[in-house]
Amino acid sequence: MPGAATPLRLSPHFRETPVYTSPPRRLHLNVNILHSGFVPSAWRLPDADPRAFIDVAHYIRVAQIAEAAKFDAVFLADNASIADQIDFRPITALEPTVLLASIAAATTRIGVIGTASTSYNEPYNIARRFSTLDHVSGGRAGWNIVTTADLGSARNFGRETVPVHAERYARAAEFTEVVKKLWDSWEDDALVGDKTRGRFIDTTKVRPVSHHGKYFDVAGPLNLPRSPQGHPVLVQAGGSADGRELAARHAQAVFSAAQSFDESAAYGRDLKARAAALGRGPDAIRILPGLTTIIGSTETEALRRRDELVDLIPWSYSLTRLAGILGLPVERLELDQRLPDDLPLPGGGNGNHTFFNATLAQARNHGYTARQLIRALAGGGGHRVVVGTPEQIADDIERWFVGGAADGFNLMPDALPDGLKQFVDGVVPILRRRGLFRTDYEGSTLRDHLGLPRPVSAHPAGQEAAVTA
Repeated sequence: MPGAATPLRLSPHFRETPVYTSPPRRLHLNVNILHSGFVPSAWRLPDADPRAFIDVAHYIRVAQIAEAAKFDAVFLADNASIADQIDFRPITALEPTVLLASIAAATTRIGVIGTASTSYNEPYNIARRFSTLDHVSGGRAGWNIVTTADLGSARNFGRETVPVHAERYARAAEFTEVVKKLWDSWEDDALVGDKTRGRFIDTTKVRPVSHHGKYFDVAGPLNLPRSPQGHPVLVQAGGSADGRELAARHAQAVFSAAQSFDESAAYGRDLKARAAALGRGPDAIRILPGLTTIIGSTETEALRRRDELVDLIPWSYSLTRLAGILGLPVERLELDQRLPDDLPLPGGGNGNHTFFNATLAQARNHGYTARQLIRALAGGGGHRVVVGTPEQIADDIERWFVGGAADGFNLMPDALPDGLKQFVDGVVPILRRRGLFRTDYEGSTLRDHLGLPRPVSAHPAGQEAAVTA
């Protein structure tokens, strides 16, 4: 395989692989609505609206395009600080669950996945927020569990330092356990609504969680009935050992960052082995690497689109962003020199492991200079970029999916909504002809789309009810 951001030329052996009309499993596609698009200069395109990042109509339009194509879900990232260079590009600004509620009201089937940090929230409010989103969407909600490593966010919550990596993940593990307990604090049939007898709630089926842990003391129960999915789908995005352990224990889907087929396949094997060791089944987790697509009717056209977008980004912006991912002073990077040798994890291991490792792997595997790396990443950081025709993009997706390196992808089109429209019009029909992607939804919930069971609420026998009258 060539570099991730070069046109795809698959081996003759792969091109002889027969078309799969009955794939052994279902391909999953989400779209990550990164304001104007993944490439930092997307907002400068002639048809782009610079205010799209705070315009709910923009997000709804993208979601409706994805729903018409039968995507599994839309995905929203989040930050608790200004974590980019706002003198040049838009940022993640709108609070995800509020925005997703608006998207849910304007759609009927597509899932709505939002990011919320365990570092600067409390379990009760997150359990309530995502259970509410599951109710108002009719069972389409998902929570992307993250910890937060940047100093700006810490200072926004009254802290002068970022908690160490291990502590952030220990808190996240307990946080997630409490959220799940709260979601289970009502049994499915607790809401009776018997008008004749005047009985509204069966209070024997509403129980406290009575959690007393290292980080949290939560009485419970939650103040709303169990949601349509039982639990909103749990998503996780960590690549470190601690992140993998959290995902193996709790996640049903993982938003990963991988630059090569082998890297992604190895990640999936490791994660599923960890999940199996915890007593979860072999099909408990969906691996969904991030994938940026830049599409043209020919290879030349696709490359020209990539280069035009990258050339609209100031090199000073790109160098500063790359330095931030690598945890380096920007002065240590030279555009036409390779990255420094023996780079340590950012912040002594207290930074973002996932994007650091993925970006460094891309640079080392191809021997890129900083300038070449920035172009290969289309000015972004960490996630794989594929440049080519619809047929080439479909070939790449098929190879990763059939070969077991991914269960699907979190798509991050170069520009929105145009890049998604190109994918939907050009790539999706090819995937359908090959029998890889659905032609219609088979269910109504996000769990239905992902092929996940609905969790059964379990309570200790004889536990005292929370409400007695």
